[in-house]
Amino acid sequence: MDVLVNCAGIAPLATLEDTTDTLYEEVLSINLAAPFFLIQSASPHIRRGGRIINLSSALTRIAAPSRAIYAASKGAINTLTLALAAEYGPRGITVNAVAPGVIDTDMNSAWLNQSRERAQAESLSVFGVSGSPMT
Repeated sequence: MDVLVNCAGIAPLATLEDTTDTLYEEVLSINLAAPFFLIQSASPHIRRGGRIINLSSALTRIAAPSRAIYAASKGAINTLTLALAAEYGPRGITVNAVAPGVIDTDMNSAWLNQSRERAQAESLSVFGVSGSPMT
């Protein structure tokens, strides 16, 4: 295997008070545990010079209301990435995280359809726009 990209994730809107045990477990299961165990399973098959790329989020660097559990899960991905870079570096495997800003995906479409929220999100981008997935 040459490259492993961990890209799946969920980003529910929930205040701290509204974050239930079930939602907490779901977000951490998908956003942190799934990449962790996928890397664990795939790592014996990644060749020297291979790459592991984890998708993080710009929300690890800026504050956004109702996104605490999502931001925490992506912050954990950043820390996991650092630890694994040190662990797999001697094997010649590079481990990096990419932290994009807002991407106009199905997950974000409901709130990006609101002009005020879109304008606020786009104001955080150096390009002044939200990203769009490649098709």
